[in-house]
Amino acid sequence: MTKLKLGIAAASALLVLGFLASPAFSETPTLTVLHSFDGADGAYPEAGLVQATNGYMYGVTWAGGANGEGTIFRITPSGAFTTLYSFCSLSGCADGASPYGNLIQATNGDLYGMTAGGGNNNNPNCDNTGLNGCGTIFKITPSGGFTTLHAFCSQSACADGYFPIGALVQADNGDLYGTTSAGGADFGTIFKITPSGTFTTVYNFCHEFGCPDGQEPYGGLALAGNGDLYGLASGGGANGWGTIFKITPGGVLTTLYSFCSQTGCADGGGPYWGLVQANNGSLYGTAAFGGANNYPPGYGTLFEVTPSGALTTLYSFCSQPGCTDGYSSYGGLMQATDKNVYGATYFGGANSGCIDGCGTLYRMTPSGAFSTIYNFCSQPECTDGAGPYGALVQYTNGALFGATYAGGANGYGTVFKLAAGLGRFVEARPNIGKVGATITILGSLLSGATSVSFNHIAASFTVVSANEITAVIPDGATTGEIRVIVPGGVTLLSNKFFEIVQ
Repeated sequence: MTKLKLGIAAASALLVLGFLASPAFSETPTLTVLHSFDGADGAYPEAGLVQATNGYMYGVTWAGGANGEGTIFRITPSGAFTTLYSFCSLSGCADGASPYGNLIQATNGDLYGMTAGGGNNNNPNCDNTGLNGCGTIFKITPSGGFTTLHAFCSQSACADGYFPIGALVQADNGDLYGTTSAGGADFGTIFKITPSGTFTTVYNFCHEFGCPDGQEPYGGLALAGNGDLYGLASGGGANGWGTIFKITPGGVLTTLYSFCSQTGCADGGGPYWGLVQANNGSLYGTAAFGGANNYPPGYGTLFEVTPSGALTTLYSFCSQPGCTDGYSSYGGLMQATDKNVYGATYFGGANSGCIDGCGTLYRMTPSGAFSTIYNFCSQPECTDGAGPYGALVQYTNGALFGATYAGGANGYGTVFKLAAGLGRFVEARPNIGKVGATITILGSLLSGATSVSFNHIAASFTVVSANEITAVIPDGATTGEIRVIVPGGVTLLSNKFFEIVQ
């Protein structure tokens, strides 16, 4: 294989974290390629995966498929792969084209996502995207029933926005929230949409000259335990290098931080994706540029920011000779059950099978200790993949899963598993709720479960399948771990603290 040339694109992933003590790996991480895309079944996956209640993982590719405009697929933890939908199956790509961001599973069981192009509104305002339209919001059932809910640029002058490339998030009120990186009043929007498709623009960026509130929010939003939504704008702000903001579900936006506020942009700049919130209340994320290593415009950073906007740079990429630690960490972060934070870099690393390096996987302890755990293109011809872009996800069996944009047996990208000796756990959907509400608990081998508790308060529950339990949040429950006891006396803990809201 000739050297791979990896381009810059955008994706997102948003997760809530719980930072506790940080044990070391129980074994050296081992990467296994589960699927290599061949073009016909999809090509160039920009996004990560999501585990659904039926035990499958779902994802998207931004190209390939029957019509060359991207796909939706599902895959089992062992690698059994199915293409569920090929975009641009309708005349004029009315169903959408080129999905970038992660899918999410809403509380109704359907999966929701967005395409950056396509739709039935070929408005000249968005012709510069080159994506056959202005973008869409869609839903798909776990078995593949597809519905387009909204086509962007359906309003005059694209007042509803266009070019959405992040992921959606479901708020406590049941609505789905997301961003467009362009359109609206000028430089992007925040919107909400009901699961059935009623669309509302919540906020327009660049309200004032110079865009002090930010512009071009590429990533999605994170739902915090206080019910507010937090996100990143890639540009604008006081210094033109992006912002961190929060917005209430009703649309009141507050700019928390403007990047490049430090000399030489040591604090980073140009954040592309989303934030994650820890149990300590702080938010964590990455900036694609800036940092302490000043190859203009810098190689990017990992940072922590408090809800009030105090930012701490935890790591600057390309701190090792030859950028063997990687750089340009575009995708989101996640936390595994060992309480370490995991992410990926698109460039750099120890292997030179790609122009500018093939990318890495890394982990960071809550206190900021950084280590590279995998270098892509470690196998001949880059059959292990190259250029990981989206966030990793931890399946409830303990393994980590992700995708690479390129490489693999056919050069169109891969889906991979990273085993690190981490154990089973359970995950709440949603991870926030009021006493009396019914939530879904994901897991593995849940049949025969004998007990469910919220921070040690017993709850009534129903075992739906080996992968799913429904439970009612009990009186007296407080924020903390969910515990599920399964046959053999095994106790499974939630990977995040469940947030109780009033």
